[in-house]
Amino acid sequence: MFDYETLRIIWWAILVFLICGFAVLDGFDLGIGLLLPFLGKTDDERRVMLNTVGPTWEGSQTWLVTLGGISFGAWSLVYATLFSGLYTAMLVLLFGLFLRPVGFDYRSKLADPRWRSAWDWALFAGGAVPAIVLSLAAGNLILGLPFQLDADLRSIYTGGFWDLFHPFAMLCIIVGVALLCLHGAVFLHWRTEAALAQRARRVIVWSSLIFTLSFIAAGLWIAFGVEGYRISSLINTAHIANPLAKTVEKTLGLWLVNYSQYPGLLLSPVLAIVGSWLVVFLSAKRYLGSAFLMSSLVVISVIVTAGGSMFPFIIPSSISPTSSLTVWDASASRYTLQLLFIATVLLMPIVMAYTVWVYRALRGQITVEDIQNNQHILY
Repeated sequence: MFDYETLRIIWWAILVFLICGFAVLDGFDLGIGLLLPFLGKTDDERRVMLNTVGPTWEGSQTWLVTLGGISFGAWSLVYATLFSGLYTAMLVLLFGLFLRPVGFDYRSKLADPRWRSAWDWALFAGGAVPAIVLSLAAGNLILGLPFQLDADLRSIYTGGFWDLFHPFAMLCIIVGVALLCLHGAVFLHWRTEAALAQRARRVIVWSSLIFTLSFIAAGLWIAFGVEGYRISSLINTAHIANPLAKTVEKTLGLWLVNYSQYPGLLLSPVLAIVGSWLVVFLSAKRYLGSAFLMSSLVVISVIVTAGGSMFPFIIPSSISPTSSLTVWDASASRYTLQLLFIATVLLMPIVMAYTVWVYRALRGQITVEDIQNNQHILY
C-alpha cells in the first residue's frame, strides 16, 4: 500500500484533520456556551441560543472522542505521554464536558428562574472549561512538556498542573477563547434574528479584534521568546519507532524554520488574521453563510499554523529534547497504520456524508416564536 514514512505523514494529516473537525464543529457549540449568560437577555432568548445547536452538539462532541481513539491506535506513545502527563488537566476537561449534556437536558425541566440560571452558568462552564484547557494544552505543546523517556520508552512527567499556566500559555487561552466566541457569534448571527442576532453581530466585532491582537502577539512571542526544536541528527524514517534514536536541537526561532522551507505555510497565519476581519465584513453585509464558512477557515488556519510550525514534532520535551515525540518516531507499527487507514477510508466518508446531511436537513433560523410554540419539545 504505502511505505512506512508515507503512512506516518498520512496519519499526521488525519490527526490534524480530526483536530480541525472538532474545533470547527464543536467550536461554535463551545462559543455559544461561553456567550449564553451574557448574550441572551431573556429565558426565551437563551433557549433560542441552545436550540441553534440542540440537534448537533452531541455529534460534534464525538469528534473529540474519535481524536482520542485515533491517538490511542495510531500514535500510542503520544497518547500515553499526553494523557498520563496531563492527567489532572484531562480530568478537569472531562468534568467540564459533563456539564453540557446534563445542562442541555435538565435546564428546561423546571420553570424556576433560579434553576434555569444555575444551569445557564453550568453550560457556560461547560463551554469555558474545555476552551481554556485545550488552549492551555496547545500553548504548552508549543513550549514543550517536561517529560523524558526511559530506556523502555516509558514517559516520566516531572511537571504539575499549575506549571501549565505559563504566561505564553495564558496568552494562548485568550487566543482560543476569543476565537471560539467569534465562531459561536457568527453561527448565532446566522441562525437567529432580531435583537439577539444584533448582539451577536457586536460580539463578532470585538472578538475578532481580541483574537487578531492576541494571535499576532502570540506569533511575535514564538518568534522572539519561545525556543523551538529541530532534529539535528540524520534518522532513518523507515525503522521501528524509537524516539531516542535521534538528537534534537533547541533554540529560539526554530518554530519559524518551516516557513522558510515551505513558504506556502505563510498562507495559514495570513488567512487567520485577514479572515477574521472578512468575517466582520461578510456579517455586516448579511452574507451569513459565507461569514460562517470564513470563520471555520479561520479556525482551521490557526490549527494549521501551529501544526505547520511544529512539524515534525508532535510533543516536544522541554527537559529532554531527545525524548521529543515526532511524526517519524512516535507512531504505531506499519501494519497497525495500514489497518487503521483501511478502516478510515471505508468509514470516514459515511461520517462526513451523514454530518453534511444533518446540517442541511436542520438548517434555518430558530426564533422566539418557535420556542414559545414548542415549550415541551425544544431544549
